Amino acid sequence: MRKFISAFMLFLPLAMQADFFPETTESSVGAVSQNKITLTKSLSAKGMSGIIVHNYGSDLKAITSYFVYDGGGGGTLIAYEPIMHESLPAIKSKVSPHDKVIGGYLYRNVLLLAPDAQTYTKITSASAKNWIHPDLYAMFLSKEKEQYPTKDNLAKFASEYQVGLIYIVKRGKAELYDPVSKRTISQMPMGALPAKGQFPFYMRLDKIEGGWFSKDTKGEYYQSIGAIQ
Repeated sequence: MRKFISAFMLFLPLAMQADFFPETTESSVGAVSQNKITLTKSLSAKGMSGIIVHNYGSDLKAITSYFVYDGGGGGTLIAYEPIMHESLPAIKSKVSPHDKVIGGYLYRNVLLLAPDAQTYTKITSASAKNWIHPDLYAMFLSKEKEQYPTKDNLAKFASEYQVGLIYIVKRGKAELYDPVSKRTISQMPMGALPAKGQFPFYMRLDKIEGGWFSKDTKGEYYQSIGAIQ
């Protein structure tokens, strides 16, 4: 009976994931004032990031800027560099009215940081997303000579691997973190989680090789993951 209750507590929040994930929404720029824009259509969640696409004609389009949705139909332009291609020219066009807006760009591509394999499997099987396996993130951290998730290395990883959202399982809850806006855009309660998790997060590798001179390879999952604010 206790196992059934625990399973039900975990299933109930997972059934709510349809509302947990903000919708990718298209709009357009209505007006521009310095680094502020107004949109012709509101987006689905405050704090979500998005892109602005300019149409040059003759089927030529390009991303000219990134922005963060401030709510109320407005946003703030931000400096964010996606993967740079040396063979392509840098885009220097200014944002202008009628440019296309895509809020929640790449939001189907999600990296999940979970405490154990069971939690990871239950979450990924409950939603049809393009789940980016944490093994890739672990190898990325090792290459960067880092051991723990931070806002900065999550932003860099997201850029290199085209990740739109970070799904983070914390103690008693789950959060959706946008690595471009660096804001939490959604959260929900989550029960039946393990008391302790694999450090620093669930992955199929034994450990992350961090800095050359680092000896600190131990820690607590919930404490380290909760440090991502």
